[in-house]
Formats: sequence, structure tokens, C-alpha cells
Amino acid sequence: MEVEVKFRVDFEDAKQKIESLGAAFVREELQEDIYFSLPLPKLLRVRKLGNLGKAFLTYKEIKDPGRNEEFDEIEVEVSDFDRTVEIFRRLGFKEDIVVKKKRLVYRLGDVTFELNDVEGLGGFLDIEVISEDVNDAKRKIWEVARELGLSEEDVEPRLYQELLREAKSGKK
Repeated sequence: MEVEVKFRVDFEDAKQKIESLGAAFVREELQEDIYFSLPLPKLLRVRKLGNLGKAFLTYKEIKDPGRNEEFDEIEVEVSDFDRTVEIFRRLGFKEDIVVKKKRLVYRLGDVTFELNDVEGLGGFLDIEVISEDVNDAKRKIWEVARELGLSEEDVEPRLYQELLREAKSGKK
């Protein structure tokens, strides 16, 4: 089970704090995600990592709708982003939204930090632990979040798709 909590952050400030914890820098990713229209709690996306020459097909099911912290996820690498997207179009799937972001990935023990600069939205930090013990994973996430100075008020429970839709419609 993928357990993650998303926080709204200042990108540069969060980067400095993560590095000050001693987290190891893993990689930078320039991501383009195409999400297809499926009824929630199901998510289907094709992700291109432009700077790494890789692409992934991901199916996620949200296990705690509204909070969006617990996901059952299946992901496979695909050899061709555009052709994979085209297969889904031909199968009748409609593109819902495109999310573009620069992501810095850090790791500290079994905790992964995904620091995102999302086009049109700003800075976010996903703190993630992969575990079958959801409560233990959330405990670890909140321990490190507090060390970074983050609190419940900084949590952003909405999906990027929801945030981008709201931004386009002028809502906040």
C-alpha cells in the first residue's frame, strides 16, 4: 500500500529543510502526466519522465476518498509514452487533465520525499511510505513532517487534477 500525505510548501524552503534532515537526493524528474476520465476513486495515468527517457502506465485506487492518502497502486514501465496514450484514446478513454511538474526525489530510510513544482499550482511535498501497516506508515510520515515544520494546516487533500480544474475555473 502506498501511503502518502501531500503538503502545500514553498519549493526552495522545503528543499533546504529536506536536505538538512540528511535525506539522500535520488533524482530529478520532469514529469508530464496524462490522466484519463474514470470515476473516482479510480485513477489511470500515463507518465512521461522527459529528462530520463522513461514512461509509465499507472492505475491507482484511492482507499480513503476525501483525504487521498492511501492508494492501491499498480505501475508498469512502457516503452513509448505517445503510443500508450494513443491505445487508450482508441479504446475510448477520454483525456481528463494533464499535470506537468518538476520533481526532486529524496529518501531517508523508508521515507520518500517527492518535492514538486507543479505548473500552474506551485510547490507541494508528498511524503510517502510503502507499507501494509497504514497506521505505522502515517506515524512515520507525521514524525518527519513535524521535523520539517509541517502541520495539518499545510495538508492538501485534493488531487492535482482537482486543483488544476479549480485553477482553470477561477476557484480557490
